[in-house]
Amino acid sequence: MNRSRTTLVALVAGLGLALGACAPGSSTDSTDESSGPAPGAVKTDAASLGDVTLTVWDQEVRGGQEKQMATLNAEFQKKYPNITIKRVSRSFDDLVKTLRLALTGADAPDVVQANNTRSQMGEFVKAKQLVNLDPWAKAYGWDERYPQSVRNVASYSPDGKTFGSGSLFGMPQVGEVVGIFYNDAKLKTLGINPPRTWADFDAALATAKSKGEVPLVLGNLEKWPAGHVFGVVQGRFTKAEDIRRLGFGQPGGSWVTPENTKAAETLVGYVDKGYFNSGFNGQDYDPAWQSFTKGQGLFLIAGSWLQADLSSAMKTDVKFMLPPAPEAGGSPVTTGGSGLPFAITQKAKNKDAAAAYIDFITSPDAMKVLAENGNLPVVETAEQKAPDALATDVFAAFGEVSENDGLVPYLDWATPTMGDTMGATLQDLLAKKVTPQKALETLQKDYGDFTGQ
Repeated sequence: MNRSRTTLVALVAGLGLALGACAPGSSTDSTDESSGPAPGAVKTDAASLGDVTLTVWDQEVRGGQEKQMATLNAEFQKKYPNITIKRVSRSFDDLVKTLRLALTGADAPDVVQANNTRSQMGEFVKAKQLVNLDPWAKAYGWDERYPQSVRNVASYSPDGKTFGSGSLFGMPQVGEVVGIFYNDAKLKTLGINPPRTWADFDAALATAKSKGEVPLVLGNLEKWPAGHVFGVVQGRFTKAEDIRRLGFGQPGGSWVTPENTKAAETLVGYVDKGYFNSGFNGQDYDPAWQSFTKGQGLFLIAGSWLQADLSSAMKTDVKFMLPPAPEAGGSPVTTGGSGLPFAITQKAKNKDAAAAYIDFITSPDAMKVLAENGNLPVVETAEQKAPDALATDVFAAFGEVSENDGLVPYLDWATPTMGDTMGATLQDLLAKKVTPQKALETLQKDYGDFTGQ
């Protein structure tokens, strides 16, 4: 697929406006102890760094993600035989659970993927456990290749208090967009057209249920997946700028609004109508989406990170679409941004070698490798050719939603505790242990305590 450069411009606009309340700060804070060496002092000739072993922790464990990391690591070691990559690959949940302790240990990894939430990257920055990348960004030209809006999603003030501006503490490889995967073969069998409006989507769910099919597939044992489903439904009722204020933990927002209430009520309505697969709150995420590839369910609300695996398993039977626009003539609103950024730990034995590795796996050539393996490059997206039909859908969707200012942040980015609060609250909401009003009040308390409201 050969689109114009407007995709990259759109990402700037979409993410930039998302951070409008956080004016970008200086790219380098030379007075702070975490600022690292001056730009002129860093070494970018990796071949001259001597024999180095880099321990790298990543969570790229699924098919397409695993392939692109294995390819890039092999190419890096071929180009720089003096640098050995010791890769430790963990699932997202395992990485989140173990990284905090690992960063304090004597054998801390050199390069890690750190979730850019306040509870992860923000806390690591605050504890001085991650390196300020500004000097290497200047030396390698990351500050030119990656627009400020993209860098902002991995930027914090050195004290970790401000998210979305300040200094760069990580470099993402991939873009992400949450949307609706659907089994096109099943839609055709049931006589259902791909939904163009929310009314169409509602009707498709009802038709699928009436004909004995599972309308919506969800595995929510880990609790975070429901947040992605809620984010899609929230975009049906709530303005993008209001979601951004909440997602970035900026003062002045509110969870307890008629729009968010309607979104929560709609989600509960899916439960009442039996639209989800049986036992969804107790099923793991991976088995759930894998069941979708084997023919269970009509729709799967999930992110672009599943693209390669779904395409490999389902071929042309699976397609991807953005959520319908909130209103006729409007633009879709959905969750997205970047994947987990790669960061350098303060205990890295050779920070220049670690930076050279990050530069290699985020280079223009690396973006081509990502696209070839079905992953969505976070920059230079428009210059890549999607490898198959599903990837074409996802690439186009990412371009559309960012171009039209519909990309909004992950809701668990809001506060250091929002991930846990939201996960538990939405699981209880879906189990009908709390009402929509009570659920929103719980989210508001977490958000309000953090923002001082």
